[in-house]
Amino acid sequence: MGLTIGVDIGGTKIAAGVVDEEGNILSTHKVPTPGTAEGIVDAIASAVDGARVGHDIVGVGIGAAGYVNRQRSEVYFAPNIHWRNEPLKEKVEARVGLPVVVENDANAAAWGEYKFGAGKGHRNVICITLGTGLGGGIIIGNKLRRGHFGVAAEFGHIRMVPDGLLCGCGSQGCWEQYASGRALVRYAKQRANATPENAETLLGLGNGTPDGIEGKHISMAARQGDRVAVDSYRELARWVGAGLADLASLFDPSAFIVGGGLSDEGELVLGPIRKSYKRWLVGGNWRPVAEVRAAELGNKAGLVGAADLAREPDPIM
Repeated sequence: MGLTIGVDIGGTKIAAGVVDEEGNILSTHKVPTPGTAEGIVDAIASAVDGARVGHDIVGVGIGAAGYVNRQRSEVYFAPNIHWRNEPLKEKVEARVGLPVVVENDANAAAWGEYKFGAGKGHRNVICITLGTGLGGGIIIGNKLRRGHFGVAAEFGHIRMVPDGLLCGCGSQGCWEQYASGRALVRYAKQRANATPENAETLLGLGNGTPDGIEGKHISMAARQGDRVAVDSYRELARWVGAGLADLASLFDPSAFIVGGGLSDEGELVLGPIRKSYKRWLVGGNWRPVAEVRAAELGNKAGLVGAADLAREPDPIM
C-alpha cells in the first residue's frame, strides 16, 4: 500500500509523521496548534506538507478528539475545538491533494497498539487511555469496531455512579470522573487535606498545601512510600479495575491494553488495576481472565495508528 502520514492533533502542537507498513516513523513535522478551528485545518495541511518532503505518500490519517462519523469524514462534535459537523476530510484533502480519513484519536491509538504494540498476536482487545480523561477503542475479530454511527468506545462517559460527579460532557457520574489523571489529583488533594500527617512527602513536593499537588508529585511521592500518594493510586485503580470488569462482561477480550500518561507509571498503577479487575470480574475464580497489559508505543500510538488506518478499507463497504 505504500507510505502514509498520520496526524496527531495535540493541545499545543500538531504532529504529522510518515509511517511505513511496519509501523516505523520515517520522518515527522510539527507545528503549533492554532487557537481557531479553521486555523487548525491550515496547520494540519502545513504539518502534512512538511512531513511528506522526499516521500511518495498514498494517504493521510487524522486522529481527532471527538465524535467522528462512520464514513471517517466528518467530526460531529469536538469538545476542545469548535468543530460541529465539521467536514474535515473534505477540507484537508483540498489543501494537501491526498486521500484523507479521519479517526477518533483514541481509536487510532488503540489500533496502533493492536497492530504494532502491546496487542500484537491478539484478535480481540479492548484499549483504554488513562490521561486527563478516559478514552478507548474496541478491536474484535481483528477489526476496529466503531459502531453504527461511528462513535462507539466512548468509555469515559459510561455512567458509573448515578447522580455522581458532574462531567464536562454534561452528564453525571461518568467513569472518567473516577478513573483519570484529574481524578487522581482530586483523590490526593482530598486525602492530603484530611490527613496531612500521611502526606508529608507529597505536600513537600508541592507548595506545602493540598492545592499545590500536581500529578507528577503524586507519582514521585508514591515511589517514596508516601501513604496518601499510594492510597490515591489504589483508589484510582479500584475504579479502573471495576470498569474493566464491566467491559469484560460486554466484550470478553483476551487482553486489555492500558495506555495514556498514567500507564507510564508501570506497576505502580497496573498492579493495583489487575487486582481490582479480578476482584470485580463476575465468576473471576472460575473463568479465563484477560491480561491487563501496559501500552508500548507511548505518545506515538495515535500517529502510527492513524497512519495505518489510512490504509484500511472504508468500513462502510
